[in-house]
Parts: sequence; C-alpha cells; structure tokens
Amino acid sequence: MSAPASAPLPALPVTFRPGRTRAVLYGVGIAQLAVLTVIAFLLPKLGGGERISFVFTGLIVLAVLLLLARPKVVAREDGITVVNLTTKRELDWAQVLRVNLRQGDAWVHLDLADGTSLPAMGIQPGIARNQAIRDARTLRALAENHGSGDQPAR
Repeated sequence: MSAPASAPLPALPVTFRPGRTRAVLYGVGIAQLAVLTVIAFLLPKLGGGERISFVFTGLIVLAVLLLLARPKVVAREDGITVVNLTTKRELDWAQVLRVNLRQGDAWVHLDLADGTSLPAMGIQPGIARNQAIRDARTLRALAENHGSGDQPAR
C-alpha cells in the first residue's frame, strides 16, 4: 500500500477524518434527538419528568454519537496527533515506523518505535473505503518522508 512515486505530498498540516461516517453520525444523532423531543411533547399522558427523560435520553444518545464522530489524525511538520474516541496522543514522526491498513482492518494501525501499535481511528474504511485507502497511503508517504530516515540510529 505505498503511495505512487508521482503523487505529491499534501501541504502540512493535513487532517484525516472519516467524513461520511461523521456526517451519518451527526445526522442520526440530531434526527433522533428531534424525534424524541417531539414525541415527549406530543404524548398527552406524559408528566414533566417523563418528558424530561425522553429529551435527556436523546441527549445521551447524541453525546455518544458525537463521541464516535471524534476520531481524526492530524499530520504536522513536527509529527502526528492521533485523536481516538477518548484519547489523544502526540507522536513525533520518528516514533512512527509504519502505517498499516490491511484487508479487514476497521481502521489504520501505526507501528511505533517502542514496539507497540496504535490504532488511528481517524482513517477507517467503513463506508468510504477508497478514501480511507488514499488517506492511509498519504499518511504512509508522509511518515516515510518525515520519519526516521533522517534520524540517527539508536
């Protein structure tokens, strides 16, 4: 999955996020909140607390969907920021040894210099497979270009 030699690298900083997935999550979240709110006020036999619980449930579901829409990967001159559901990690380019998106993977994985692998959920092939593959190739090319090639060996 290497980038074509003729493909120019994008200007940094560049942000990778699952755009279609985010749009679906935002749309579903807002729609379900609207529906639950309308139901809460249209059902005549509901008391005040029950109406509030309908709206509160809609807000909780919206919050979860917004959390699922949070992941992104930001490539900068000095490194990468990986934002997943509940975590954010800053990496220097030298820490990223390889960018992997294998058949069947839910998202990109970064092989790190410390021997661990970090999921980068901001690039996921779910409903936009071709875009995810292009983004993974671009991130791999950026990592190879900015990575440990010019760093002293340890």
